[in-house]
Amino acid sequence: MDPRIHFFSQNSVIPSKNRSELLGIRGRQANEFAELSFPILPGIIFDTEISSEIDPKAIRKDLAELLGKCAKIVGKKYGDTDNPLLLKVVISSNLAITNYPALHNFGLVKSTINGFSKWVGADFAASEVLFMISGILMIQERIKELEGKTKEQEEIGQKLKLIRRILGFKGPSNELHEDKTPLPKKKSAIEYMDEYAKYFPKGFFDDAEAQILITLYEISRMLSMDEQDDTDTAIIIQPMVYGNYGKDSCSGYFFSRNVVSGEKKLQGHFFRGKFNEEGAEGHEINKIDPVHLKQLEKIAWTLEDKFKEIRQIRFTVEKGKLWLIDQRLVDQKSTQADLKLLLDLQKRKIISATDVVKAIDPIRLNEILHPVINMPSVKGLTSWKGGIAGAPGAAIGRVYFNTDRLIEAKKTLHQRGEDDRTILVLESSFAEDVKAIEVSNGVLTSEGGYSAHASVVARQYGKVSLVSPQLKIKGNKATLGNLSFSEGEYITINVPFYGESTVYKGVAELIEPNPKESGLLEFIDISKSFLKKFHVRCNADTPREAALALSFGAEGVGLCRTEHMFFKEDRINVFRSMLLSSDAKERQRVLDKLQVMQREDFYSIMKVMNGKDVTIRLLDSPLHEFMPHNPDELNKFIDYLGKTKKTKPSKADVQGRIDSMHEFNPMLGHRGCRIAVSFPEIYAMQVRAIFEACYKLRAEKIEVNPEIMVPIIMNDAELKLIAYGKKIEGSNYVGIVDIEEAIRKERKTREIQYKIGTMIELPAAVLSAGDIAKYGRFFSFGTNDLTQTTLGISRDDFTSFMPDYTLYDLIDGNPFSKLDKRVKELIAMATDRGRATRPDLVCGLCGEHGANPANVRFCMDAGLDYVSCSPYSVPIALLAVAQAEIEKAESSKE
Repeated sequence: MDPRIHFFSQNSVIPSKNRSELLGIRGRQANEFAELSFPILPGIIFDTEISSEIDPKAIRKDLAELLGKCAKIVGKKYGDTDNPLLLKVVISSNLAITNYPALHNFGLVKSTINGFSKWVGADFAASEVLFMISGILMIQERIKELEGKTKEQEEIGQKLKLIRRILGFKGPSNELHEDKTPLPKKKSAIEYMDEYAKYFPKGFFDDAEAQILITLYEISRMLSMDEQDDTDTAIIIQPMVYGNYGKDSCSGYFFSRNVVSGEKKLQGHFFRGKFNEEGAEGHEINKIDPVHLKQLEKIAWTLEDKFKEIRQIRFTVEKGKLWLIDQRLVDQKSTQADLKLLLDLQKRKIISATDVVKAIDPIRLNEILHPVINMPSVKGLTSWKGGIAGAPGAAIGRVYFNTDRLIEAKKTLHQRGEDDRTILVLESSFAEDVKAIEVSNGVLTSEGGYSAHASVVARQYGKVSLVSPQLKIKGNKATLGNLSFSEGEYITINVPFYGESTVYKGVAELIEPNPKESGLLEFIDISKSFLKKFHVRCNADTPREAALALSFGAEGVGLCRTEHMFFKEDRINVFRSMLLSSDAKERQRVLDKLQVMQREDFYSIMKVMNGKDVTIRLLDSPLHEFMPHNPDELNKFIDYLGKTKKTKPSKADVQGRIDSMHEFNPMLGHRGCRIAVSFPEIYAMQVRAIFEACYKLRAEKIEVNPEIMVPIIMNDAELKLIAYGKKIEGSNYVGIVDIEEAIRKERKTREIQYKIGTMIELPAAVLSAGDIAKYGRFFSFGTNDLTQTTLGISRDDFTSFMPDYTLYDLIDGNPFSKLDKRVKELIAMATDRGRATRPDLVCGLCGEHGANPANVRFCMDAGLDYVSCSPYSVPIALLAVAQAEIEKAESSKE
C-alpha cells in the first residue's frame, strides 16, 4: 500500500504518526470522527504529497483494495449492477475557504444505472447523473481556464448553467440564473450520459472503475496546474448513502440542543424516504426510531463536549443503518443557548469557570436581558429599516404621540382586560415624558441619539428605544420612509445591539427573557467570583430598579438621580409650584410636603441595598426641564394651582413666570450646585430627607452607607459651601454636615457613617481636583457631561453631523458610547490629583459609558474603584470586569 494513501472508518483511525496537515481540513475532521467511533462512512484519503501527481495505473490496485473495505462496511459493492455503491469525492484543502465543492455519484455508469434506479426511481437517478456530470464539468472548466483555452471553457460553462437550471439551481454551485428560456425536455439517465460523453475521456460512462480513476486523474491534473493548490490539498473518497434507498430509510438534520432556549434536547427534523429536505415534509427529530434517537443524542452531546459549542449534524439512515454525514458549528443561535451549554459543560467539569467567563462577549448579554423577536412571526409584515439604537431589545404596542394620551389609553385598555402594550412616539422627550416611558414598552423618537433623553431613560427602565431622524409626525399619523401608522395602531420595534434596527407595522411574536431559566443569574455568580477590588454599581432611582440591579450582581447604587423622583405624576406639579413660588413661606410649605416623599424614596432604596453604598445625587437638572412643555401640561398645572391656592392664577401669569426661567444654554446654566447656591432650601430639604431615612433604617437595625453627591461642581469653594456651610454678615448658609448634626441631636443618637463627594463633569473640576478632594471623599465621573464640555458637542444634537465626521474619519466612534481619549486623560488626571490630596479617595464612573467593556477596562487601569450603569447593563459590566481580571491574571503568569 502506498503510504500516501490512507483509510479511515468507525473502527479504523489514521495513525497520529502521519502529519495531520497532509490530510487537509476535511480529512482531519473525518479522522477526528473516526477517533470518536462515530458511525461515519468509511473513506480513502490521497494526502497532499500524492494528490497532485496521481497515476491511475499506480493506484489502481490500492484503490480496489480499499474500496473493497468500504463495501464490506456499507454492504454495497462498487460497480455492482444490482445494488451499486456510489462514491463522493471531496477536495480537502488546508485553507478555510476553498473554491471546490464535493463531487457526487461516481459509479453511475450504463451498467449500474438500472440497479440504482430500482431503489430510488428513474427520475431521481437521472437527476443524480446530471449532478455528477455538473461536478466533474466544473473540474474540466477549471482545467480549460488554467490551460488558457477560453473557448472550450466558455462552452463548458454554458453547459453547466443549463444543468443547474434543470436541477433547479441546486447543483454544486448554488448560483441563481436569470435565463428564462424554456428548458429542454427531461431525459433518461442513459440519454444524459450519451449527450455529455464527448466532454470526458472515452469509457467514462462505460465502467465504474474507469470512471473513478479518470475523475481522480483529472482532479490531480487540475491541482498540479493550480499553483495555489498543488501541494496543500488532499483528496477524499467516501461511499454515498441515501435516505430514499428503499424501506427504513430517511435523511435529516438537527442541532445538538435547542438553539433558542438552550434546552438539552435535539432540535431538528427527519424526512422519511427522502434524499434530503428539499420539498419534503419533515418530522420532529425526537420522534425518530428510539434506537436511532439514542445514537443521535450520543453523537450530539459527544460533539458538544469535544468542540465546547452547539453543533449542527446531518445524517442518513439507509435501510435501517444510521450514518453521520457531516457536522458543523452553528452561526444562528441565541446567547441563552450558548450560556446553557457552557454552564452544563462546567457542571460536568469539562470546562472551567474561567472558560465559561471568557467564552461570552459581554455585549451579547444584551440579547438575554431583553425580549427578542421570534423572526418567523414577522413574515408578511411591512417594515422599515434604519435608525440609531437607543436601548436594545424588542417591543410591541399601540402607538401614541402624547404622554397623557398614552397613559390614559393604557388605563382604559387595562380596565377592559385588553392588550395594554404601548409605544410612545415623539419628536423628542422631556421630563414630563418619563412617566410614559416607564409604563410603555418602548419609545420611538426623531431627535437625538444613543445619549438622548429618551434613550437614557429607556435604558434605565429596561425599555426599548429607537431614534430616527426620518420619523415624521403630523397630527395622528406618523411616517418612517414608506411605512406609515396612525395613533392606536400596532407596531413592533426590533433594536438589536448588533445589526440594523427594524420597525414593523403589526404584531410580531416576542420571546421574553427569564434571567433564572436562561442561566444568567448563575452566570453572574460565576463572573463575580473573579472580581477583586473593582466592582459594579447601578444607577437606580426606585426600589424596584435597585432590587433588580441587586439580583443582577450590583454592589451598591452609584447614581440615584433625585430629579427623576420629582417627575412622577403625583409630584411634578407640587415641585413646579415650589419652583414658581415667590413667597418663601409658601415655598417651604411645599418643600415640607416633598421632604416626606423624598424620605420614603431614600428609605426604600437604602433598605433594598441593606448596607451597600448608595450614592444620592442632589438635584441636578436645569429648572426649565420641570416646566410644562405643551398646552395640555400647562392647563393641568394651572388647574392644580387653582385647587391649592385661594385664587386660581391666570394662564398669562403662570406662562410669564415660566418664561422668566428660560435659559439660552440651560445645560450650562442654572443647574446642580448652582441651584443650591440660589435656593439652599431645596438641597436642605433633600439632605434632611436622606438623613431622616438613614436614622429610621438604623432604628430598624438595617445598615446604611449613604454617599451624598453634589453635581456640576467647578471649584472647591462650591463644594465647601454646600458641604460645610458658611456664615457671612446677615446670612447663614446651612451645610450638609450642619443638617446631619441637627437631626442627630433631635434624635439623641450617635452619628451614622456617610460621605460627601462630587460629580466630576467639567474640565475645570478636573484641573481643581486636588483642591476639591479637600472637601469631598469621593469622585464620580459624569462622563456624558464631561464628554459634552470637553469636546463641545451636545449629546442630543451631535447625530445631525456625526455621519459627516465619520465619513472623513474625524472622530473615533460615538464619544457618548466609547470614551474619547481626551476624556480618558481628564479622568486619569482628576483621579491622580484627587488622591494626591486624599489617598483614600473613592473614584467611580457613572453613566452608560460604564457598560461599554472597552471603557470598563480603562477605568480599571486608571485606578478607579467602580463603574455604575443602568440595572440592565450591570451584568454586561460585571462580565467585562471579570474578563479583564482573568486577562490580567493570565498575563502575570507569562
